[in-house]
Amino acid sequence: MEYVKLGNTGLDVSRICLGCMSFGDAEKWIHKWVLDEDKSRSIIKRALDLGINFFDTANVYSTGTSEEYLGRALKDYANRDEVVLATKVHGRMHEGPNGAGLSRKAIMSEIDNSLTRLGTDYVDLYIIHRWDYNTPIEETMETLHDVVKSGKARYIGASAMYAWQFQKALHVADKNNWTRFVSMQNHYNLIYREEEREMIPLCKEEKIGITPYSPLASGRLTRDWSETTLRSETDQIQKSKYDATADADRLVVERVAAVAERHGVPRIHVALAWLLSKETVTAPVIGATKISHLEDAVGSLSVKLTTDDIAFLEEPYVPHAVVGPN
Repeated sequence: MEYVKLGNTGLDVSRICLGCMSFGDAEKWIHKWVLDEDKSRSIIKRALDLGINFFDTANVYSTGTSEEYLGRALKDYANRDEVVLATKVHGRMHEGPNGAGLSRKAIMSEIDNSLTRLGTDYVDLYIIHRWDYNTPIEETMETLHDVVKSGKARYIGASAMYAWQFQKALHVADKNNWTRFVSMQNHYNLIYREEEREMIPLCKEEKIGITPYSPLASGRLTRDWSETTLRSETDQIQKSKYDATADADRLVVERVAAVAERHGVPRIHVALAWLLSKETVTAPVIGATKISHLEDAVGSLSVKLTTDDIAFLEEPYVPHAVVGPN
């Protein structure tokens, strides 16, 4: 395993982050393909064995059960001081007023709820899952600063927003001498590269670590175009992200297959090696429903693409509608 600093911090994270949206109680979540606790534990344990120390979840994943499964597994299998644990806040956790968003009330309640479910006194990285259009960013940033100063989080990060919003949040933090975001978890992969236009240049300038979600485009970059899975057939969010650009995306997927054949490696190696070749990318967030998915992701660290490979992979891309922030 390789380890790098997260953005402009001294925090060491593995170059592969295990995303835990795949774990949880399917009865409490829109995704019915999530894994139960026993299957989740086996993947988490294998991740630790492979040297992964970076784990990402969210309060909203399976309405908290992802956090519960992850917390219990890490308690049994890991030394807390060696693990970098991230969770997120924003999504709706209960009906009625104040059940979602980034108000002071919501954040202060949800950090405590997440810590209880995770079975820990602190998270290493506390991430705002989306932009809250109904709460002043000053309120959110001051509250996140207080969460850090209370010792409940070591660092803060953001996810899935427009570059102007992220810049505004950074400005508010700087203006008031509050804790700054150190990471951006954005939507970025070979068939969705819109982040290269604004967010990634901003992160590079501000020394923000990038931890892309959906690095494999929900698996579309790793299999034949005609092949389907339970997730591809039932995941409506995946369909909303990629179905509209399927004709253009297919050309990119075919080039991933060609480069993989040339190197004699699985397609997942090529898709992740492309991301890892980008200097701003710290660690892609990998979802896994099989141990082999995880092992293949780690195997990508040994693949080094040539400049010709990268140009060949990137050439067919066409601009897409922005998906993620909204």
